Amino acid sequence: MKSVWMAAVVAVGTVSMAGCVVSDRKYQDAVAEGDAAKTELATTRAQKSALEQQVKTLKELNVKFGNEAQAAHDELERIQHGRDKERGSIEARTKELEDRVKQLTAQNRAVKAEYEDAKRHNETLKSLVARYQKELKERSVTGTLAPSTSAPTLHPTPVPASPTTATPQASSALMNVNKASAGDMVLVLGITKDMADRIVMNRPYKVKGELVAKNVVPKETFDMIRERISVSP
Repeated sequence: MKSVWMAAVVAVGTVSMAGCVVSDRKYQDAVAEGDAAKTELATTRAQKSALEQQVKTLKELNVKFGNEAQAAHDELERIQHGRDKERGSIEARTKELEDRVKQLTAQNRAVKAEYEDAKRHNETLKSLVARYQKELKERSVTGTLAPSTSAPTLHPTPVPASPTTATPQASSALMNVNKASAGDMVLVLGITKDMADRIVMNRPYKVKGELVAKNVVPKETFDMIRERISVSP
């Protein structure tokens, strides 16, 4: 396009130097071609300006999209950091709970072992109580028969003494819960130390049934010991 415009200028110049050699028609054609070249040049400049504006707009959009992409990247990193932090917190809490479960499991095993030991000890106490009760009954029977076997006059001294000693032995078969110590009740009745302490703390009792009425011993335990206890003053 630039060459066309230059050709028009050259043609005008040639006409000027040659004088009237070039016809008026050719001159008009040359002028028209020059105007067309100017118009095309102006259009080209306008297109160039529009392209430059479009390039500027694209650059601005590129910067804007770049900033948005950076902001999105920063937000993603923040989310990932928060997720990693939360995951670390959850893992720490999980480990803490696992350690607590292990601790409780160990305590449970220890309690079970202690329960088994207490159960064996209770069985031992029951057998010991049964043996003591048997001995008490044997002593009671021996004490009631002692006066009849000590009747001969050859032994005057033991005769009066035997009835006095036979009475406490016979009465000792029943344990007075209003007077007996907690240790004796554990040993003879086969109850626990806590239960014996409660019996002592809630004295006195007018009737045996108050042991249950006052919630001192369970009904099952009372049924087991009711025939072996008394509340006589």
